[in-house]
Amino acid sequence: MGKYFGTDGFRGEANTVLTVDHALRIGRFLGHYYRKDGKKARIVIGKDTRLSSYMLEDALAAGITSSGADAYLMHVTTTPSVSYLTRVENFDCGVMISASHNAFYDNGIKLLNSNGEKMEDAVIQELEAYLDSDPMSIPYATRENIGKTVDYYGGRNQYIGYLISLSRNSFKGYKVGLDCANGSTWMIAKSVFDALGASTFVINNQPTGTNINKNAGSTHIEHLQQFVINNKLDVGFAFDGDADRCLAVDENGRIVDGDAIIYLYAAFMKERGNLTDNTVVTTIMSNFGLYKALDDIGIKYKQTDVGDRYVYECMRDNGHLLGGEQSGHIIFGKYAATGDGMLTAIKVMQAMISKDVPLSKLVEAFEVYPQVLKSVRVGDKEQALGHPEVQQAIKAAADTLGNDGRVLVRKSGTEPVIRVMAEAPSKDQCEHCVSSVIEAMRKNGLLAEDK
Repeated sequence: MGKYFGTDGFRGEANTVLTVDHALRIGRFLGHYYRKDGKKARIVIGKDTRLSSYMLEDALAAGITSSGADAYLMHVTTTPSVSYLTRVENFDCGVMISASHNAFYDNGIKLLNSNGEKMEDAVIQELEAYLDSDPMSIPYATRENIGKTVDYYGGRNQYIGYLISLSRNSFKGYKVGLDCANGSTWMIAKSVFDALGASTFVINNQPTGTNINKNAGSTHIEHLQQFVINNKLDVGFAFDGDADRCLAVDENGRIVDGDAIIYLYAAFMKERGNLTDNTVVTTIMSNFGLYKALDDIGIKYKQTDVGDRYVYECMRDNGHLLGGEQSGHIIFGKYAATGDGMLTAIKVMQAMISKDVPLSKLVEAFEVYPQVLKSVRVGDKEQALGHPEVQQAIKAAADTLGNDGRVLVRKSGTEPVIRVMAEAPSKDQCEHCVSSVIEAMRKNGLLAEDK
């Protein structure tokens, strides 16, 4: 991770951490960087419904055009739609303005390469160097070399058509709840499910600019749970602000998270002989219950660091077709280069309809293990994690659980924090394991509170 860009873009409070000047300069860099042999670059931009997204869109477009590139504006749309259009319409790169599941006052800038994938680190490093350098190190375009903005609203409709084309089944006869988080899917989700024949029931589809993710969407799924129960729906889907995540709710109001979705669709693909190398990709934070359930049906798995970009890179480099995170970033490698909430919802519906069973039946063999996660502030992350007595405590806890659970201790990427997590058949076992590791840190004076 760099000074400005993390694993999922440049993110922070709008005009405090991420300013309009940053957006202008990012646009200037992109317009200049992708200019080839005197040919203007083509860059597509999407945004979510945050109040600040309009300001940042204008600044990005101004920067891009002032450097001699053309900016194509999709307006309010989803991150996966920008990824899709960047790839299929041969744009030089794509930009999504969104802070995903964060509150409205935050915003972010996500950059995608010409394949619709997260931008390469080498390009990000050059961009960060420019952000800390003289703005005039990149010249302004003049005369006929100045770029233009293009209204690319039709790109969103093209993406909607693509999603509809991916369903092999009609959704007729199904009552489906959709929680749009007052974000990017507020106009898209209902259009897709209506076109596929479902009876759609929608909540949180009235964005004001300040209500994105507010008591809504995948981070507050309890509202969709109650909505499904109250309206006797067959299934519900909740998205986050930019719709690269999806969590589901079954007909009984039970949450079906990203791990459960990976399990049910991996099983569905395996039954049909479509699961390449019989392997799925997860992160180290997926629930232990997922691995137990996959073991039971003979499906292998790989683990990556936390972040959907790492999941995708592992899938791409090894030819795997399914992966994701517990949070609902699910990647279907045959169809997308990023997590896609709408695509995930369609695929879950496909499994339900093809097998003619309710969602609860598809995940009945998946048992979520109790989990305890605690974060502690330390004086030195490397010293705390590498201390012999801490390592001994971690091993002792893991040995106690054996094959019935696990202990995971990892450093925060942005704070002086160590995160200690345990999963086991009972919460008491989890608490004991986590406490024993933290106590080893405390006993050796490694916690910041003891300094």
